[in-house]
Amino acid sequence: MNDPPAWEKTYMVVESKPLMPKATAVWLVDNTSLTFEQIADFCGLHPLEVKGIADEDVAKGIKGQDPVTSGQLTREAIEEAEKNHKLRLKMAPPKHKMPVVKQKKAPRYTPVSKRQDKPDAVYWILRNHPEMTDADIIKLVGTTKATIQKIRERSHWNATNIKAVDPVTLGLCSQLELDLAVSRASVKRERALKRAAKRGETLKPVEDVPGGEPRQPEEGAPGTGPQPDVHDEAPTIIEDSSDKPEDETSEP
Repeated sequence: MNDPPAWEKTYMVVESKPLMPKATAVWLVDNTSLTFEQIADFCGLHPLEVKGIADEDVAKGIKGQDPVTSGQLTREAIEEAEKNHKLRLKMAPPKHKMPVVKQKKAPRYTPVSKRQDKPDAVYWILRNHPEMTDADIIKLVGTTKATIQKIRERSHWNATNIKAVDPVTLGLCSQLELDLAVSRASVKRERALKRAAKRGETLKPVEDVPGGEPRQPEEGAPGTGPQPDVHDEAPTIIEDSSDKPEDETSEP
């Protein structure tokens, strides 16, 4: 039997409890003979709370919601549970498959007392782990790209007081989070270097290049024949007698 395609397997996880637990419990107490434990287990409530609903001490004024109409339960499941009090109710399978909705991850929260330590942590990462990108630092420490750029250029307003301090020591992240971020950044850098090498963007040694042996001059090429021997001789100095001054004692 062939497995269904991946898009058919993808659907939103349905909550195991009803959407309105107290309203559902009110309806089940009024319209079924289920035990308090069965209703409490299905609605995610305490049995004493369900007993308080039955005694009208809890959930006063709440209108009951029919779980059968809303598609959370089936009539057959309720009838079976009424016959067997040890049976537990389960949410009915959804009629329509919904795609998974990826929730946007909230930015990392940092207590107000530790926010002034972020520049020190960023400076430490820039000094000790230059392979980490700005996005990695932002995700780890919870800072901004503009702050990282100013610290890198030493143009931060408090640049004179910024010191390199381990973010783990400052309590901005755990050691496991730091090690994981560094390892991921190293893997990304290695992949980028390999891609750059494949594209030929990096210089290789002559021996590593195909056919990259030192080129030998061809026979008969200009300058490859026998060359005359050249000896270094001391230059001969010839004095010019016309520039030599005459002897004052000589007679005309």
